[in-house]
Amino acid sequence: MVFAEIITGITLVNKAAEQIKKLVQNANDVSKLAKHIDDMFEGESQINKKRNKRSMFSVHSVAEETINAKLARERLNEMGQLIDLRFGHGTWAGILKERADRIHAAKEEAKKIAHQKRIQYEENMQLFWTILGILVGAVGLLFGMYVFFKN
Repeated sequence: MVFAEIITGITLVNKAAEQIKKLVQNANDVSKLAKHIDDMFEGESQINKKRNKRSMFSVHSVAEETINAKLARERLNEMGQLIDLRFGHGTWAGILKERADRIHAAKEEAKKIAHQKRIQYEENMQLFWTILGILVGAVGLLFGMYVFFKN
């Protein structure tokens, strides 16, 4: 299963690279170009994720994973050069920077949401224990009154 997913990652990178080569020449539909760039990043991500889950002791898997990761990186660099040639120097670097900024912003937002959830949980637990304490106190008071007035 993991081997198939790695193959899928490298296949996705290669297919996206071929489509980018075709689209860069005429570049009439930028959305298609952007989709294939996303596919390349997704393929590289799949390769890297699966690479970390594989057996660390198998020389075959280590070699294959390393080579696939390098091939994906090579294809990304090649596409970066094509895009820079077509749209001007620094275009690819700008794409990479914007992507990194968006990933960073998404991670920060996720941390913020997790922090807010943790604070809400703590507030809810504090409220729970307060209400429980009041209920226990009320039950104790009622029991005490029952015992007192029964006599």
